[in-house]
Amino acid sequence: MRCTRCSAPARRVTPPDPATAGEAAHFRALEHLYAAAPINRLFESRLEIFEAGVARIHFQVDERYFHAGGAAHGTSYFKMLDDAAFYAANSLVSDRFLLTTAFNLLLTKPLRSGPVIAEGRWISGQRRVFVAEARLIDEQGDEVARGTGTFMRSRIALAALPGYRVDA
Repeated sequence: MRCTRCSAPARRVTPPDPATAGEAAHFRALEHLYAAAPINRLFESRLEIFEAGVARIHFQVDERYFHAGGAAHGTSYFKMLDDAAFYAANSLVSDRFLLTTAFNLLLTKPLRSGPVIAEGRWISGQRRVFVAEARLIDEQGDEVARGTGTFMRSRIALAALPGYRVDA
């Protein structure tokens, strides 16, 4: 087959896979939902979802999150780990908002000021209950904490949430 304008061989263009395009739109909508959550006005952070079942959140920790001993309070660890595991699990669910039903933490190193990455990964479950884990990596590349959570489908439709925008 030849191009009708210049008679060069026509290139075959493969249209995007609708399933992949829909999945990417879901990931962007979850990223927008994360950014729109009022709690995240208190944290300098940014969510990235590149594939189903995996989420990465970049945080900037500073003294606002410290306890009296000069390191990040455990609530900060929980927030970062829960968010990463939650979004890893919710990346697999495009119709409902998930809820955290349990979360276990292991804190292994004091976290000081600086950048930290929370990496979440789905482990199991695909219907009602999901299990995901997360770990925190400091700017030296050391794991400072890890956690495992269970998340279940709620009655809250993602599409009904103002921050969830598929066109985002």
